[in-house]
Amino acid sequence: MKVYNYILSYSWADDRTVQEALHVRPGTIRKWARCNESLSYKYSVREVIDYHKELLKRVYRALIYSGDHDMAIPYVGTLAWIYTLNLTISQDWEAWFVDGQIAGYTTLYSYGQAYLTYATVKGGGHTAPEYKPKECLAMIDRWFAYYYL
Repeated sequence: MKVYNYILSYSWADDRTVQEALHVRPGTIRKWARCNESLSYKYSVREVIDYHKELLKRVYRALIYSGDHDMAIPYVGTLAWIYTLNLTISQDWEAWFVDGQIAGYTTLYSYGQAYLTYATVKGGGHTAPEYKPKECLAMIDRWFAYYYL
């Protein structure tokens, strides 16, 4: 069962020295929970699009990625959000590779001097690095190094 993958994270996150190192205020977390499902979301994605557009005006680079097996936030929803930003496609949808195998697909978007790299991670679920660590490490390493995926 996948739940066994998380057992050590619970004891790690509940450790007082770890919480001190992460600057967690004492008393704010009684027992760590991997996913807080008690949050009530009241805002739609459309309400934050203006914030994303403002960040692009500040000439930031961004990497957005989706596991192509993510059933919580499917990659087509992420693409729909990106389309609302009205960006220019600088490099169109193409495969990216790790060890000679397709690791996913990527598109590079631009807005003036700002760039947004969108990538899918082939076989990745909702937490893509958990499912495809090697591919996600290659993706983020290349992005930080200013390489095209």
